[in-house]
Amino acid sequence: MKRLIFLSVLSLFFLKALPQEMSSQSDTLRKDALNVFMDASDYIRKEIPYLNYVRDIRDAGVYIITTYQRTGSGGMQYTYFLVGQHQFAGMRDTISFVTTPDETTEGRRQKEVNTLKMGLMRYVARTPLAKYMRISFSEPLSETVSSDKWNSWVFRSSLNGYLNGQKTYKSNYVSGSITASRITEDWKINMNARYYKNTSKFIIDENTVESSSNSKYFTALIVKSLSDHWSAGGSTSLGSSSYSNKKLYYNLMPGIEYDLFPYSESTRRQLRILYSAGISLVQYTDTTIYDKIKENLWLHTISASYEVVQKWGSIDFTLTYSNYFHDWSKNNLSFDGYLSLRITKGLNVTFGGGASLIHDQINLVKQDLSYDEILLRRKELATQYQYFTSFGFTYTFGSIYNNVVNPRFGNTGSGGMMIIMN
Repeated sequence: MKRLIFLSVLSLFFLKALPQEMSSQSDTLRKDALNVFMDASDYIRKEIPYLNYVRDIRDAGVYIITTYQRTGSGGMQYTYFLVGQHQFAGMRDTISFVTTPDETTEGRRQKEVNTLKMGLMRYVARTPLAKYMRISFSEPLSETVSSDKWNSWVFRSSLNGYLNGQKTYKSNYVSGSITASRITEDWKINMNARYYKNTSKFIIDENTVESSSNSKYFTALIVKSLSDHWSAGGSTSLGSSSYSNKKLYYNLMPGIEYDLFPYSESTRRQLRILYSAGISLVQYTDTTIYDKIKENLWLHTISASYEVVQKWGSIDFTLTYSNYFHDWSKNNLSFDGYLSLRITKGLNVTFGGGASLIHDQINLVKQDLSYDEILLRRKELATQYQYFTSFGFTYTFGSIYNNVVNPRFGNTGSGGMMIIMN
């Protein structure tokens, strides 16, 4: 009996000690893992568990800046800039992957994880966890590359409709578009045709108010790469707009652009100066405030766009000026931008907004607009300015590590409290 009791106690001791030993070893490995600062999804944390995803950039051995931009095929190119600091100071890498327009979410996530694994490996190799890593190659290599039968052309079409209503209100709209694009290192060609119509009906007592607006247009952009800083091209458009009082218009605007930074660095920083000049032929639906039913207008525009992504945040703003040559007082100056700043540990602030000084509304309808057209914004109204703004901030504090993913009961914490008891 005493022997049985002794063996039972001994078994309980080992069963209790074993998880603690394993937990201690696991915790030691976790402390030795590479500290990484990035905007990591739950999927990334699950698929790359041998990292510490820290909340503050100053605690990271490597911080990762993520950017993305649309490709010529309609897919996306995701680029990651890995920058080492502390014991990895001086180490920098740039890695990227491309998705196709019909890429599934699962396909994109797998490419994202595989790309990050490869980029992070030389940093992980300098940690004690390197001895647990295994590298494999899963696909055979093809000796030849098949030619592109579409010659880089990509076509896309869409048709959308919407209908809703109740006893005193009905609304519907329909829109459709067709696009064609060809983007290579030397050429950028985009063409787009679109149709849009919106109709609304309001029933107020015995009165019925109906309102509609429609637009249709075709646009084309052709750009030739001249060097890593210069490009030349032009845009053209043909269409009509009930909102802008344009029964028919045609624009032709050749231009030239200079980027202070090489185009090859466009995902990290850009400072582009674009100048365009051309002609606009317009036939108006109704007589304008200048007693015109049609006119030919020469104009030009210059814009400066600055974009930068750094570890402290990002900046994206554009300043544009334009005027008509026949009367330089008919001009427009506009600005819009976005700023995201990482102020201090856990604190991020964002600002966005824009403003315009408007003195070029030569297309306004001469006759007085009805209250329906004004309230429903079916016609362009006279103004000398317009603006918009937004701001926000987030603050996070607590443990610097956020490695654990727990999907139980879905995503909580957004409107209410949930208590889980084990």
